[in-house]
Amino acid sequence: MKLTDFTKLLVLGLILTVASSGCRKRPGQITPLPGRTGNNVSEANPAPPINDNTGIKAENTGGGFPVPNPDERKNWPRDREIFKSDTVHFDFDRSDVKAEDKSKVSAVADYLKANAMDAVEIEGHCDERGTEEYNRSLGERRALALREQLVSLGVDPNKIDTISYGKDRPADPGHDESAWKQNRRGEFLLETPPK
Repeated sequence: MKLTDFTKLLVLGLILTVASSGCRKRPGQITPLPGRTGNNVSEANPAPPINDNTGIKAENTGGGFPVPNPDERKNWPRDREIFKSDTVHFDFDRSDVKAEDKSKVSAVADYLKANAMDAVEIEGHCDERGTEEYNRSLGERRALALREQLVSLGVDPNKIDTISYGKDRPADPGHDESAWKQNRRGEFLLETPPK
């Protein structure tokens, strides 16, 4: 049976496609979480599961610091207003804390060090652009970056909870750069022991 040139080319393309997809390598380098020294894939922790539209609890990472049990303070009252002026805003697709926001993180750290019984929950938020999964991950990185800043300022890592809401809870429901700028944020919620 004689094959036409087109058929030969098609068969060769199919063979090359199958061969190349079967020989994929894992990436050797990934962008590390803030404060992590290693960046090999084998050192990376898997992402935590998404919890039924309530956000991702950062249970498995934390820049090398112990991460508290997320259920330990789930029934503690939360006060969003006390740290409202300390909300940190992020650049597009970034999770690094800007120099002008470090004083806000420092104010939260000072409060927590002066009130040893209290704790804080950090919410990571994103703007509406990007997939839900990507924004959940980015929100988690933002919350963890703020957590690491607090720990570096002397806050007990066991007093810091993190959660990512991705793009689910916008501060501004608009669809322009002004709204997106307000939605790319990390918010601090004071957790106080039940009385």
